[in-house]
Amino acid sequence: MLLIAGAVLRAEPLTIATYNIENYTLANRTTEDGVYRKEYPKPEVDKAALRAVIRQMDADVVALQEVGGAAYLRELQRDLKSEGLEYVHAVVLEAVDKDRMVAVLSRRELTGVTRHTDLTFKYFDGVETVRRGLLEVRVASETGEVALFVVHLKSRFTEREDDPRAELRRAGEAVAVRDRVLAVFAEPATARFVIAGDFNCGRTDRPVRAMLERGKTQIADWLPAADSRGHVWSYFYRKEDEYSRVDHVLVSLGLSGRVTGRIQDSVEVGRASDHRPVVVVIK
Repeated sequence: MLLIAGAVLRAEPLTIATYNIENYTLANRTTEDGVYRKEYPKPEVDKAALRAVIRQMDADVVALQEVGGAAYLRELQRDLKSEGLEYVHAVVLEAVDKDRMVAVLSRRELTGVTRHTDLTFKYFDGVETVRRGLLEVRVASETGEVALFVVHLKSRFTEREDDPRAELRRAGEAVAVRDRVLAVFAEPATARFVIAGDFNCGRTDRPVRAMLERGKTQIADWLPAADSRGHVWSYFYRKEDEYSRVDHVLVSLGLSGRVTGRIQDSVEVGRASDHRPVVVVIK
């Protein structure tokens, strides 16, 4: 609570969601009539379901993955506004990957935006760049500024036989992200930040563990989340008929004890994307 001139004001919670919106761009896809089409837009019925999910979450800030670029983000922002949900601020990160980008929609004031496109890591005998970069935004709240880092690590698809499922590349990306977060917040024990996005791996895999600690330094806590039925998966891999948790929220120690998490679930969720959004409420 805040005390101002003898009055007691309750600070509003800050709600952040992370959501992979599955190819909100031109992509090769099979349409409802069973026809395989190349460079085809996301179907309008899927877009409508996606907007319904975002309205249901009613989050102050939405971290998005797999956005086709600024024009696609403006389209989503415009269509949400026409349906009664206005996100005044829209930020997209253009990095090496020009097809699927990370972005942020926010109805809270953004006090800062940093596009980290220079993150590199050693990969076998060379040096690679984190293809989707790291988007950092600062969000104003009644109790102080909160930093949000949005990530989308390498998928499991790869043609390299020496790195099955791209595990080494994904781990390298995670370490590069982790080191940049620590460069921004040298004292994580008192910092106020959230790392959120599609990690393309499970909670106990190396990329997540790398972002939780470096040596003896604890950086953040992994935030548990479940849907209304207690189910904890966030991704449905249609090809293998497999459910898993690959979308994560990591919360700095300075915010620990003040956060709750949930996985959004509704009829529209399955239509909108192959991912389910994870929502965090900072009290």
